[in-house]
Amino acid sequence: MTVVWINGAFGAGKTTTARELIELIPHSTLFDPEVIGGALRHLLPAKRLAEAGDYQDLPVWRRLVIDTAAALLADLGGTLVVPMTLLRQEYRDEIFGGLAARRIAVRHVLLAPAETILRERIAGREIPSDLSDGEIRVRQWSYDHIEPYRAALASWLTADAHLVDTSALTPYETAVRIAGSVGSGDVAPCEIVQTPEPTAETLAAGVLLFDEQDRVLLVDPTYKAGWEFPGGVVERGEAPARAGMREVAEETGILLREVPRLLVVDWERPVPPGYGGLRLLFDGGRLDPAAVGRVLLPGPELRDWRFVTEQEAAGMLPPVRYERLRWALRARERGAVLYLEAGVPVG
Repeated sequence: MTVVWINGAFGAGKTTTARELIELIPHSTLFDPEVIGGALRHLLPAKRLAEAGDYQDLPVWRRLVIDTAAALLADLGGTLVVPMTLLRQEYRDEIFGGLAARRIAVRHVLLAPAETILRERIAGREIPSDLSDGEIRVRQWSYDHIEPYRAALASWLTADAHLVDTSALTPYETAVRIAGSVGSGDVAPCEIVQTPEPTAETLAAGVLLFDEQDRVLLVDPTYKAGWEFPGGVVERGEAPARAGMREVAEETGILLREVPRLLVVDWERPVPPGYGGLRLLFDGGRLDPAAVGRVLLPGPELRDWRFVTEQEAAGMLPPVRYERLRWALRARERGAVLYLEAGVPVG
């Protein structure tokens, strides 16, 4: 099962190209996530909709895109062609990672016309003269998103997607080029670690590693949104501390010589679709400069790493994960072990 995700700025011609593409790729189906946004306008309270400037900012939209794509492929098989702008890397991680967890390969294509061409195409929406208010808003929305598109292009998007310059191509010619590149393997599946979604509560072990300034190491996974501690799910029959050591070695290349000391046991409440479970944090100790210089990141799993202060971590980690870190640092200072429930000490 495969998804061909057609990305690009608003007005780049993604949907028109997608319609042409399904005629060229055998056993392919068009899935436009815009329909999910349209449905949510009828399903969610107005107050909840007003809280999000864009329906992509709604976690339920991102989850439904993953679930709908998976359901369509389970029923129809073949290839799903998805025309949808994704400019925020964390949303790309969440959606593509969710698909990878279902063993669905994602081939990421970016339609990249010259900006002058893009603006001309958006301006074309001004015809006819009796343009409705809705069409005016769509056109302005497209203009407003050129700058975020330019920023994404300069940072992560170019390296992540297979670029197709459509400045001089018709939608059909673009589709022919994409179909050829997909068929030849030039558009390779995104390198995302396929971590199966849990079906029950899980036990996970994280390890805190520190530099000589006592800053803590955070890593940026490619397969999900947000920064994390090195670590992962404890496998069946595996000791939690040993699992943490294994994950540190796999993720960073650092081999811990001693079993790390437990700092925190945190019960994470189930929040659908997640099941929650126990989250343990261990103290992996302070790394000397030579060890820091040997940190390696496997491309398919981690994108980046960074040593940060507690204050910096507050702006990078989700609230519950930050609370877990905060109390782990207090436990480290006191030489104690703390029991938490949803990031709050108990007892």
